[in-house]
Amino acid sequence: MPKKQIKRSIRYTKWFKVLTNGMWLDHPTFCMVLGICSMLAITNRLDNAIAMGVGVTFCTVFSSLFVSMFRNVIPGRVRMLAYMTIIATFVICVDRFLKAYFPPISEAMGPYVGLIITNCILMGRAEAFAIKNSPGLSALDGLGCGIGYSFMLILMAIIRETTGFGTILGHRVMPHNWTNWVVMTIAPGAFFLLGVYLWIFRTIAKKMEV
Repeated sequence: MPKKQIKRSIRYTKWFKVLTNGMWLDHPTFCMVLGICSMLAITNRLDNAIAMGVGVTFCTVFSSLFVSMFRNVIPGRVRMLAYMTIIATFVICVDRFLKAYFPPISEAMGPYVGLIITNCILMGRAEAFAIKNSPGLSALDGLGCGIGYSFMLILMAIIRETTGFGTILGHRVMPHNWTNWVVMTIAPGAFFLLGVYLWIFRTIAKKMEV
């Protein structure tokens, strides 16, 4: 095999590994237990979960990209401040977009869109990966983590909305005689469900390692 093809194959393999790590091996929720606050707060409705997942993914991709682009000029002693400034820029974009085009979702999510700024996933990827790697790899890392986090949000929301309200995206899916599980619409129910998911996925991960 020619050297160019070998190098290309190695590069693609590395890119694929970086992208998929955030979806499984370095999953922000069931591996690192990050981003829990918003997960407990907004996953009682699937549309809220989708909006939060897309918003976090957008912010993670572009904040990681820009942190990596400026990694050689960001002074080490103010890097956290630089991360926050970059992240806040993209969070404001998401917040304004939702308010302009999806006012009901923006109102339902309330302050939690703005609180993406404090989401540990974004800061964690900036410090652990983006500041040390190229812009392309950093964007892929952010995309993988964002997709992995969105997947957990959607899993949580499907169960919580179905059992708590009897609906999916506002459409009735449960029988009319279904008794809504009110506990699933509030934080304690979400906390219990998250614990079940963590147990399931960590058990699967351990079995795959053997």
